[in-house]
Amino acid sequence: MENSPGISGGKGYGLLIFSISLAAFMSSLDGTIVNIALPTISSSFGISSSSVSWVATAYLLVMAGCVLIFGKISDVIGFKRVFLSGFIIFTIGSFACALLPDIFGSFLTLVGSRVFQAIGGAMITAIAPAMITAYIPMQQKGKAMGIIMTIAALGTALGPTVGGVLTQYLSWHWIFLINVPVGIAAVIIGIKAIPAHVSNGSTLDNFDRAGAALIFTGLATLLFAVSEGQDLGWTSLPILVSLAIAVFSIALFIRHELSSSDPLLELRLFKKKNFLFSNLIMCLVFLSFAGINYLLPFYLEYVQGFDSSTAGLIITSLSFAMMFAGILAGMLYNKTGGRLLCIAASLAILAGYYLMTKLHADTSTGYVIICLILIGFGLGMMVTPVSSMILNSVGKKYQGMVSSLTSLERFAPMTIGIAIFNLIFLQGISLVAARQNVTSQAPVNIKMEVLSSGFDLAFFGAFVLAIIIVIFSFIAKDEIHPDYLEDDGNNEIAGGMI
Repeated sequence: MENSPGISGGKGYGLLIFSISLAAFMSSLDGTIVNIALPTISSSFGISSSSVSWVATAYLLVMAGCVLIFGKISDVIGFKRVFLSGFIIFTIGSFACALLPDIFGSFLTLVGSRVFQAIGGAMITAIAPAMITAYIPMQQKGKAMGIIMTIAALGTALGPTVGGVLTQYLSWHWIFLINVPVGIAAVIIGIKAIPAHVSNGSTLDNFDRAGAALIFTGLATLLFAVSEGQDLGWTSLPILVSLAIAVFSIALFIRHELSSSDPLLELRLFKKKNFLFSNLIMCLVFLSFAGINYLLPFYLEYVQGFDSSTAGLIITSLSFAMMFAGILAGMLYNKTGGRLLCIAASLAILAGYYLMTKLHADTSTGYVIICLILIGFGLGMMVTPVSSMILNSVGKKYQGMVSSLTSLERFAPMTIGIAIFNLIFLQGISLVAARQNVTSQAPVNIKMEVLSSGFDLAFFGAFVLAIIIVIFSFIAKDEIHPDYLEDDGNNEIAGGMI
């Protein structure tokens, strides 16, 4: 795969980790900073709330469709070219999002700029984890991954606050302009820090174009259906057509990949038990977290009666717990291995979700914060070891491919999870209200009990998923591919080859 020149000394590794951390930070920040500005953008262009949602939806669909494609491309042409090109495209796209809509006076220009930005975002997101596996020695990988995941959690935590401040005191344009200096810095550092690619003879002549078209279509239509199903109606024609296209495209993709000599995604890797269960853990962790992350603000505001700023402040306890646990996981990974950390993390998540099934209208704020700290600690402790277990279990030639897969397993399940848990929540309210003959004239306390029961059902769903995560964590084991064991014996930190 990448028989690339190594990085000289600790300083070189520090610059590389910093460059990848900037990618993680920017990607996480962009995932949360935009949504808070959507009402302002809607007013600015005089469009409906459903129309303005395409600022977020267009970015998501392109990211989902492209991330696996760029993971495969990076295995052929090298991480450096894809990573730096991605940052350049992302930065130009951010600049375009801020300026072009006003120049042309068109909302469609903003959506088009977001599509361009998403292409760069997919390139960055696809390969950032793989560069840790490819370039950092085994004895430093856990710490490096922990730092990067902590910076990513920081971006997620700061997004709503920074977005709100920029939108309120400057303008919505600044939520995109803030990416420009970060992108420029990342390109400059990346040029110096990322090793050059040494070709292994592979070319893009045999690139799996059919597989790329099928997976782009399948994932984009699937995420469109789950993200828009609630608004358009799950039985509406656009949603049913999208779901049919998604199922058909993904089925054809699986069939095509299994018969391809150079597949976009090597599905045979899933025959390895550890690889399969580690990937399932990643998917289920973010699927369950999506529901909690989406519903909890509604619980705090509608049931507990907090204002939005106070609710946001309470929820930041989860992000800070994630950051602390991410650093701790990085420090412990090389001493304990990934499996023990995954088990400990899964038990913390299970405890947090169990406690959340006990939330009611009169639950204390301290109790809610304890739940969030447990969940955040478990998430922060989980992501580093499970990502490392996935990447370390396959050979070098699959680094970009598998890295892009882990990236997809983070944001796609979150989109699907929001739709699933929202549906569970609404159905729970409907069933309880119908069973107890609750009407619009019912007393407020009864309405609160019915609303709380909807949250109870959704949180119980997360608890069930957490039980499965615990089981899978006990099944999965640490497995280091011989490629990395050989490298670890041959690495010369002070300037040798890795």
